[in-house]
Amino acid sequence: MAEPVTKRSILVTGAAGYLGRELIAALLKPEHAAFEITGLDIATGTDLPKAPRFEYVRMDIRSPELPGLLAGRTIDTVVHLASIVNPGAGAKRQLAFDVDVRGTEHLVRCAVETGVRQFILTSSGAAYGYHADNAIPLHEDDALRGNTEFAYAHHKRLVEEMLAGFRARHPELRQLIFRPGTILGEHVHNQITALFEKKTIPGVRGAETPFVFIWDRDVVRAIIQGIVEDREGIFNLAGDGSLTLAEIAERMGHTLRRYPAWLLKLVLGLLHFLRLTPYGPEQVRFLRYRPVLANDRLKSQFGYVPELTSEQTFELYRTSRIQNPKGSGT
Repeated sequence: MAEPVTKRSILVTGAAGYLGRELIAALLKPEHAAFEITGLDIATGTDLPKAPRFEYVRMDIRSPELPGLLAGRTIDTVVHLASIVNPGAGAKRQLAFDVDVRGTEHLVRCAVETGVRQFILTSSGAAYGYHADNAIPLHEDDALRGNTEFAYAHHKRLVEEMLAGFRARHPELRQLIFRPGTILGEHVHNQITALFEKKTIPGVRGAETPFVFIWDRDVVRAIIQGIVEDREGIFNLAGDGSLTLAEIAERMGHTLRRYPAWLLKLVLGLLHFLRLTPYGPEQVRFLRYRPVLANDRLKSQFGYVPELTSEQTFELYRTSRIQNPKGSGT
C-alpha cells in the first residue's frame, strides 16, 4: 500500500448527480481541509455548494478543453462518477456509448497525459452481467459479461476492459475500481426504487431475484478512504447479505405477482412496441439472474467494512419513503 497522501487536487465527474453531490459534501468537511475539489458536469442551475475549496466547471468529459483543465488545476486524483444509467434505444444508446465508453477513454488519456496519479471509477455489479450461470456470490476475479442488450451493463464491461489495457500500458496511473451493488439511501429515487414502490411488483416465476444493497454513505466513505490512502485495485462494494424480491415486497407492504418468463417477455415486448414502456423483453433477465456480490476482498484487502448490511440499507430506504413518499435524487 502506498503512503497516504494528505494534500490533493481532486476532480469529480458527474458532480451534479446524486452520488456526486454526496461525495463533494463529504470532501468539503473540515477533516479534509487539504483537499481542493473541482466538480465537472454538463448540468446547469445545480444546487452544489459554494465553498472556498470547491469550484464547479460546466464541461463535457469529451471536451478537447479537458487536458487544459486537468493541467491548469494540477489535478492529481480523478473520481469518475459520470454515467448514463438508462439511455433507452437507438440514438440515445449511441449517445450513452459515446459518453460512457469513449468519454471515459478520453478522460483516462487526458489523465495520463497530464500526470494524474490516481483514477477512481464507480463501475457496477452489472458489469458481471445477468446470466443463469453466474457464480453465487460473484468475486472480483470472475469474468465480466455485461449483456449487450443492457446498455448500462455492457458499457460498464467495455469501460473496465479498456481500463485493463491502460493498467498494462500506464501502471503509473493508479486505478481504483469499485463495483457497487444497488445503491440505496434516504434520498435515492431511480428506476429500481420505482420497481419496489409499485403496489403490485412483477416477478419471474421460479426466480428468487436477490438484491444486494450498499448504503450511499458507505460508497462515499469507501471512495474517500481510497483517496486518503492513495489505493488501487478492484473491489465489489456491497453490504452483507441480500434480500429477495419477495422479502422486499413484504417489507414494502406490496403484492408480488410472479409470471412465467415467456409471458413477461411477451407483455414487455408488446408494451415496448406500443411505446408504453421504455423496457423490453430483456428486463426478464434483469429480474431472473441478479448478480450477487461478495464483499470479502473489500473487507480483508481494502480494509473497509460497510456500516450497514443489505437489509439495514433497505430498511433505511423504506423508512425514509414512509416519511417522504416522493423521494429525491437520481
